[in-house]
Amino acid sequence: MSITKPLRMGLLLALITLVGVAALFAFADPFTAGAEVQGVDLTVYNSNIALVKEQRTFELETGINFVNVTDVPAAILPETVHFRSLTDPDALVLEQNFEYDIVGSQKLLEKYVDLPISVVTTEGTVYTGTLLSGAGDVILQDEDGGVQVIRFDQIRQYSFPALPDGLITKPTLVWMVDAAEAGEHDTEISYLTNGMNWDANYVLLLAEDNASLDLTGWVTLHNNSGAAYKDARLKLVAGDISRAPQPQVVMEFAVEADMAAKRFEGPQVEQREFFEYHLYEVQRPVTLKNNQTKQIEFVTRAAVPAAREYTYDGSVRYPGYGPIFDPGFGNSGNTRVNVTLTFNTGEEGADAQLPRGIVRMFQADVDGSPLLIGENRIEHTAKGEDVRLTIGDAFDLVGERIQTDFKRIGDKVVEETYQIELRNQKEEDAVTIKVIEHLSRGTQWEIISASDEDFTKTDSATIEWQVEVPAKGATTLTYTVRYSF
Repeated sequence: MSITKPLRMGLLLALITLVGVAALFAFADPFTAGAEVQGVDLTVYNSNIALVKEQRTFELETGINFVNVTDVPAAILPETVHFRSLTDPDALVLEQNFEYDIVGSQKLLEKYVDLPISVVTTEGTVYTGTLLSGAGDVILQDEDGGVQVIRFDQIRQYSFPALPDGLITKPTLVWMVDAAEAGEHDTEISYLTNGMNWDANYVLLLAEDNASLDLTGWVTLHNNSGAAYKDARLKLVAGDISRAPQPQVVMEFAVEADMAAKRFEGPQVEQREFFEYHLYEVQRPVTLKNNQTKQIEFVTRAAVPAAREYTYDGSVRYPGYGPIFDPGFGNSGNTRVNVTLTFNTGEEGADAQLPRGIVRMFQADVDGSPLLIGENRIEHTAKGEDVRLTIGDAFDLVGERIQTDFKRIGDKVVEETYQIELRNQKEEDAVTIKVIEHLSRGTQWEIISASDEDFTKTDSATIEWQVEVPAKGATTLTYTVRYSF
């Protein structure tokens, strides 16, 4: 007569109730040796977390088995572990444990209190006796009742008779499995782990005429999880997933990093949408060592149309609603003209969605060697959107903003006039500078006069001009604004 899965579960629960779990452990077979990983799927999110799914084969007996896996990451989230037999779907996982009481000198001393040990000092003296304390200094009592106190900094070597119960050399996952079938079981183990992250890094080479650029994007993958992953099928998820607040756990990892970057023929990374995020799947197996940083190229585009822009923003944007009657309000003293670079991610541009990361911008010198011209961080950018990069401040361009008049006309009306001078010290190139003015004294305003009436209102408190400035020359812009309160 075959026993159904619910009936087997009921019988086992009854057995556990009668004799207790400890008795089951006492009479069970020894731990099954951890099997080699036969395949691993690794999905890394850019929020310091990864999903690991492994394929392993274990030799199981009919009935209760104890399965252990030692090569798991130290940063594993034990509550997310899932074990199942692909060979025997009726196999029951009765219990799973994460053992992380790792052996160490302090741990051994804690376990060996009231037990005999030997200590060798830096001078070669050997002390043997019962350990009374290992906290602070080591205190031993010999057979005659004498007590020796040995300072930690004097100890060269400890000798313990055996490894105490409960201490292990590696973090270990242990399952108690009830198998209905004996033999080899193909199993699947999945879990989440902290200590893994990825971001994007971009190299941008701007053409000599500043009208196009070459873009190369690299996935930079960081593994500080405490485990290595060999020939993994790697997926990367770009986007900010919601996560429940996590308890703060302090973990120590080695700081050394192994930079690995290599080019391969053909597309390395396939991009596609996944839920409300974007997913990048590497098209070849990837081996990721513990405490390693690895780079993989995922986008390469040449001759992407680009536009350089100069911006002078010399006013102050006030986030409130006014009214403001202080005559000196709005003068920032800023004389810098900012340089930005813009390109689109649509089909006529980079033709790719760009995950969050750092863009390093270069341009070739007269001898052909590329020089760094700026660095900027971008957020997740969908395909078809503009990328606006701040390069820096233009050396040869200067803006100067002066309030030339201020009038308070009654209790509810204010008028002020500004003069903005833009100077271009370039030897040959005329430039166009975008001038931004923030009208922040109040919500009701009107431009009553301007030397250039061709301005654009970009929001309820901002106007812009496009001003031509000749080489080795200057252009002056003036305007008067009236506020009504």
